[in-house]
Amino acid sequence: MKYLADKITVGVLAISLAGGVWAADYPLVPGQEVVGAVHSVTAVFEDTFADLADTHGFGFLEMQAANPEVDPWLPGEGTTIRLPGQHILPDAPREGIVINLPEYRLYHYPADGTMVSTWPVGIGREGWSSPIGQTRVARKEANPAWYPPQSIREEHAAAGDPLPAVVPPGPDNPMGPYKMNLAMSGYVIHGTNKSFGIGMRVSHGCFRMNNADVTELFPRVPVGTPVTIVNQPYKLGVLDGKLYLEVHTPLDEHGLPSALDKQAAIQELLQARNELVSQYRLDWQKIRDMVFAEEGVPAVIGEPFGGY
Repeated sequence: MKYLADKITVGVLAISLAGGVWAADYPLVPGQEVVGAVHSVTAVFEDTFADLADTHGFGFLEMQAANPEVDPWLPGEGTTIRLPGQHILPDAPREGIVINLPEYRLYHYPADGTMVSTWPVGIGREGWSSPIGQTRVARKEANPAWYPPQSIREEHAAAGDPLPAVVPPGPDNPMGPYKMNLAMSGYVIHGTNKSFGIGMRVSHGCFRMNNADVTELFPRVPVGTPVTIVNQPYKLGVLDGKLYLEVHTPLDEHGLPSALDKQAAIQELLQARNELVSQYRLDWQKIRDMVFAEEGVPAVIGEPFGGY
């Protein structure tokens, strides 16, 4: 691993630091629903959210959501920047790879169940939406060549940027150093030759990772590893006996911000999880504020009855 251990925090959760980069690996115990912690850094004059996201292991949009009052291209010398490093685990099988589209984030659960790792990913943009459902890793390849599909070649040709039939391995290859083909025709988890776009809607439906991140993930994932792709803008979890909510901007089936009734959607989630939610006294104003703000940072919305 390229990270050095730094400290242990709540929930048997480990965060590591080397050269300013926060590690993706968190010890996991049975029943644990929340990992990580929120930190902050002080911006220097030349910082941008793109730089800070790349340095600290986040996507551009999650940095922007967590810091809504800050200019992402010129935060300013001395500005405190929140790093949204706490995550409620998606409501999905804890095996193999789980990708939550509204979160622009991939989770990996090793077979022994003792840890979870998470990294930001780029997902499909308008017209090239990423799929939802269950699949598996069908094939792996190091130093891949890229064979652009006809549809992508036509798009580039129309924009005056024609592509060759084959792009060989190397620094100009948009597949990066590794790719993992899914058992869904045309969908791949891969690196990139353009770090900007991680944690955004930029790809042709595939899942784009930073090269350092895909280099870590690739050897951990054997062929046949299950992959679950979900669309969960709202997540619930319990930490230290309190009920937490995490809110992201909902995406529609085209990968665009959704026009759904957000208050109705959060009510449906709370009703679906009534067995859990009924144990807590809910702060409805906090819930409404979080659904409106969509900052992607977990916060307490419920205390156990008798906890006030």
